[in-house]
Amino acid sequence: MFKANSFVDVIKHLVVIGVIVALLIVGFFYVYLPSATNHGESISVPKITGMQLPEAEEYLEEQKLRYYVNDSSYNSDRKPFEILTQDPAPGASVKEDRKIYVSINMKNPPMIKMPKLIDGSVKNAELILKSYDLKKGEVKYVPDLQQNAVLKQFVNGKEVKPGEPIAKGSVVDLHVGDGLGNTEFEIPNVVGMPVDEASVLLVGQGLQIGTILYVQGSGEADGTVLKQRPIAEVGAKIRVGELVDLWVAGEETVQAIE
Repeated sequence: MFKANSFVDVIKHLVVIGVIVALLIVGFFYVYLPSATNHGESISVPKITGMQLPEAEEYLEEQKLRYYVNDSSYNSDRKPFEILTQDPAPGASVKEDRKIYVSINMKNPPMIKMPKLIDGSVKNAELILKSYDLKKGEVKYVPDLQQNAVLKQFVNGKEVKPGEPIAKGSVVDLHVGDGLGNTEFEIPNVVGMPVDEASVLLVGQGLQIGTILYVQGSGEADGTVLKQRPIAEVGAKIRVGELVDLWVAGEETVQAIE
């Protein structure tokens, strides 16, 4: 302990104490604090999006950085535990031991409710599936008068009703109406009939008039049906909505009722 025998000694003691305090201040602010906080040193954040989490963890340790998973989502096109986003962004300057906040792709897809695709068009179904992060699978056309309308929806071969739980990212197969139906009947024979009467008969039975080809020099009266396709053979069947092509005597100026 210092002893002051005179005023000069007191001054000396104060000077010594001042020097010690000054050294402590300089040491704290210019030696200890910079070393503890890595003053003036920074690290450029590497790009880790697209990497698997274990791989990114090892890579960040080498860069003297850490990570923290603060979010997760599911994308069927990405691998499980793949890093989707990062914060700070690649190239940002940070201190050592800084946490990089990441979001990852979940291993198992979440469950969602199956949307209603039935009675809508295939195009509409595609838009709905995309909005739900679902995928369109096989489109199978089946006999039905509702042309291009979705009749049933399937996941993994099992019919799924609207509102039932399915995994996000699932492939949805569709049964779609072909517009023809499955009602079969014998092909009506219109050969020898006037084309207008033949057209009325065919349309009245739910068939469509296809191509009308005019034939000159047949010897038959103009407007007479000379031939039809498909041919009305014994036992031949046709379905509602199918086309019937006609060959008609005369010139093309002859008008047919469609």
